[in-house]
Amino acid sequence: MALDPSGDLDAVEAVYRHAMDYLALETGLTPEAAARAFFEDRPPTGDEPPLKFGVRGMGGELVAIGDLAFGYPEPRDAYIGLLLLVSAARGGGLGHAIFGEVKRIAETRGASRLLLGVLDVNARGRAFWERQGFRLTQTTGPHAFGHRRHVVHRFELPLAGISGALA
Repeated sequence: MALDPSGDLDAVEAVYRHAMDYLALETGLTPEAAARAFFEDRPPTGDEPPLKFGVRGMGGELVAIGDLAFGYPEPRDAYIGLLLLVSAARGGGLGHAIFGEVKRIAETRGASRLLLGVLDVNARGRAFWERQGFRLTQTTGPHAFGHRRHVVHRFELPLAGISGALA
């Protein structure tokens, strides 16, 4: 489901509260500041705002959030800016299922490749993306992330794409 800052800011903040391990690792920001940044962040190029999405659990609460941008870094690219699951939702296949839907959306939108960046300190995240078929293409940094600095590994997955279709 698409997320909007006017109605979903508190729910995104709750995701960050239940994923403090990642928040401390990535930025060191408070959940409030991270939730605001989630809605404000966008890639430096691309004509449209990124898709900010969430997945709700059985009780209706958000258990995962993500960000998918189109046209970055190249016009036919799609870029996963974030896929974050609350601690309790990790390891049960939800991340793989969400990625499948993200990949489908990117292909339907005509993307020729899917890209993402993984922090050097996030070995678990890197292993997840490699299991999905992503391959390392570039390492840069360190870059500033909130109160932290990180080396970032860029990964890429070629896509078939369905030219001209809309999600």
